[in-house]
Amino acid sequence: MLSIFHALTPLFEMIIIAIMLNYLLSFFWNTRSMDLVLGLGAFLLIFAASSWFNLLILHKIMYLVVNVAVIAVLVIFQPELRVALSKLSLKGKRHKEMTEFDNFLDQLATTVYRFSEKRTGGLIVLENEDSLTEYSSKGVVLGANFSSELLESIFATGTPLHDGAVIIRDRTIIAAAVILPLAEERSQQAKSMGTRHLAALGVSQRSDALVIVVSEETGKVSVAREGVITRGIKQDRFRGIVRSLFTPELPPTYKEKFKALAWLRK
Repeated sequence: MLSIFHALTPLFEMIIIAIMLNYLLSFFWNTRSMDLVLGLGAFLLIFAASSWFNLLILHKIMYLVVNVAVIAVLVIFQPELRVALSKLSLKGKRHKEMTEFDNFLDQLATTVYRFSEKRTGGLIVLENEDSLTEYSSKGVVLGANFSSELLESIFATGTPLHDGAVIIRDRTIIAAAVILPLAEERSQQAKSMGTRHLAALGVSQRSDALVIVVSEETGKVSVAREGVITRGIKQDRFRGIVRSLFTPELPPTYKEKFKALAWLRK
């Protein structure tokens, strides 16, 4: 059995080397670095030929050059090698999702509080488990990847989409200019609200969505959740609320949801 393994060892080595070369070349193919790869291949052929044909002087020169070439290759191919090694990361899909969520949260928070500084009115609905298709289908369907630039363009004063709400599902802007159901003006708090805040409170009463409102008059950021609206949310608290409800790394348990709801009631 051991003799068979030793006999097949060269074959295994050739397969592994072929996979490694194919993997690395896939990053260089059709790029400017491909010319350098071909040059490196030619250099290695000359180095091997000098050894096979016993060209001692050429072999010695090539050997000395190799010591410098290894460092040069690492410097020249540093960007490509970094990308290749990143693909071998063992952190997995969950880490990638967490990184994407962090980028999304950073852009969302930055945009919302930029609206606050400029007193640009905004109504943003973050869909959770309850589907909001019945509302989004009545607005302008976008299905676009989220970006701060797109969100700012939608709510820019004078644009056709700035009236109404934006619905976001899993880092995708599903629809804009969405008309949401208004909350009933039973409480004293509801009676003092404008249309945006009433719409935020209304949809939060009918779903588990997190609704973000930026007041055009005061610039204050409000958050509505499960029929409760809290005004004057600061950016750090805003990030904490969104993260506790939507982070992919730690799916919110009932206790965490209750804690987030308690923050809103403060």
